Amino acid sequence: MPILTIIRIAHASVLIDVDGHALLTDPWFSERSGYYHNEPYGIALKDLPPLDGVVVSHDHYDHDDMESFAAYPDKQVPFAVKRGTAKKTRQAGFSSVSELDPWESTTLGAFTVTATPAKHSVPENTYIFQASGFAVYFGADTVMIPQLREIPQRFPTIDVALLPINGLMIRPLLNHKIVMNPEDAAELAAILHPRMVVPIHYRYTAGFLRDHVLLKYHQAPSALPQEFLQAMATRAPEAPVRVLDPGERLVITR
Repeated sequence: MPILTIIRIAHASVLIDVDGHALLTDPWFSERSGYYHNEPYGIALKDLPPLDGVVVSHDHYDHDDMESFAAYPDKQVPFAVKRGTAKKTRQAGFSSVSELDPWESTTLGAFTVTATPAKHSVPENTYIFQASGFAVYFGADTVMIPQLREIPQRFPTIDVALLPINGLMIRPLLNHKIVMNPEDAAELAAILHPRMVVPIHYRYTAGFLRDHVLLKYHQAPSALPQEFLQAMATRAPEAPVRVLDPGERLVITR
């Protein structure tokens, strides 16, 4: 019987395992001024298992940290990235990089990876991962856009949806929202109809100055999971939610 295991590492870094085949999303294994996880790593970089592949949604440090991930020993591990963003990955020593735009697909080991629409402050993909009959949607840190409604038309069965919820806004741009908030994520869950929903991208902080001058969050990080649960109960009550601590496992069978 195929087994799907989801392990939340931190922020948007998630390990997705299907029968011993592992895929990593948006690696971020270091910190610098203005970028803080605000939670421990669920799996340290040195403790990652052999990977079938790595998927990167967009070229922001907290989603595409190639300076730290260059320490990963298998330089042949294949990557899927947003079209036009492969340079950083190749400079880190990784030679197998596929660039994708929405609805383009590639194979990373046991996984078929299909890019899906997204909108952020830079060009971005979200993704569908398929292996052994499972399908996982990875929402990276997109905002809610109409194009996401096409996903269930192409992928009618989604086992797990990994959805960002911190509602990040940029203050100088009149509170311009660049990440979904809990209500947006619950709306997307109602569209996707997944078997299970896991919130991601909600513990990050940027330090006192950036948090109070440059950025604005929908809620304090500690309040976001509960608000998301409440939004889901109203907008998508048929979809169970699992809030995962770093390192905690969600196991699903067919």
